[in-house]
Amino acid sequence: MKYGYARVSSLEQDLTAQINALKENWCEKIFKEKVSGRDINKRTQFQLLIETVNKGDSIVVTKLDRFARSAKDALNTIELLNQKSVSLIVLNLGGQTVDTTSTYGKFMLTVFSAISELEADMIRERQRDGIILGKLRGVYRGRPKRYTNANKRLQHALELFRDRDTNKMTVNDIADVTQVSRATIYRAVRENANEK
Repeated sequence: MKYGYARVSSLEQDLTAQINALKENWCEKIFKEKVSGRDINKRTQFQLLIETVNKGDSIVVTKLDRFARSAKDALNTIELLNQKSVSLIVLNLGGQTVDTTSTYGKFMLTVFSAISELEADMIRERQRDGIILGKLRGVYRGRPKRYTNANKRLQHALELFRDRDTNKMTVNDIADVTQVSRATIYRAVRENANEK
C-alpha cells in the first residue's frame, strides 16, 4: 500500500499543495498534521504512520524536510523503515524523485539529508549573527516586555508579593489572582531590588 505524509509547521500554513501532489502519486491513505518537525514526539500522525506501515508498503512525501529535520533523524527513520521492508519515496529531492528501495536512492537521500541540515544550521547562524549586529548598533533589543513597571496588574502582583507575610499568599496564588506569570513576578522583584 502507498501511504502519503503531509506536514506543515504552523496552523496558518496550508496542506493543500502537498495533499494534491500525494494524490497525484496514487497514495491510498494520507496522514497529515500541522506541527513543527523539531520534536518528533509531537508528530503524532507521523508516529501513527510508522506504526501502520507493513512489509512492501511505501511512504511518499513531497519534500525531505516534511519527513525529517536532520540527517540523523532521516537516517534513523529510514533504518527503521528498512527493517520493516518499507520504502520511502521523496517526490522533489533536487528535482528528482528518490526511492530508498535502490542503493542509489539511499545514497542520494543521505547526501540530501546532510545538505538540508547544513542549510538549516546556516540559517540559524545568520540569524544569530544578525541579532548580535543589531544589538551592537542598538537596533535589536529582543522581544518587548509584556509587563512594564507601569502595568497595573504587575504593580498589584508586586504589592501582594511584598505583603506575603500578612496575606499568606504564595507566588502561585499571586500569579493566579493577577494573571501575571511567576517568572515575570520574580523578574520584576529582582529588577526593583537592583534599582535600590
